Amino acid sequence: MATQVSIDQLDKDQIKSFSDFLLSYNKLSELCFVDCVSEFTGRTISDKEDKCSLNCMEKFLKMNQRVSQRFQEFQMLANENALAAAQKLGAK
Repeated sequence: MATQVSIDQLDKDQIKSFSDFLLSYNKLSELCFVDCVSEFTGRTISDKEDKCSLNCMEKFLKMNQRVSQRFQEFQMLANENALAAAQKLGAK
């Protein structure tokens, strides 16, 4: 029974992670498309559009990575502060 619960939770976590990935991917696609694609009369992508979309994607991914890194640093600091506060309360 406990194994089934943990498998169900793992499945939910995987679904949530995939859903978050798709949301991020869709946002990236829409952002870069709106910013970079301007010519709709032909079937080919111009060099300018190609370079713009690559730069857009790279900047978005770097920004996303940096925000995640800062969030992790903040969480670690918050956890350390909470632990210190709990230790102070326990010492009294």
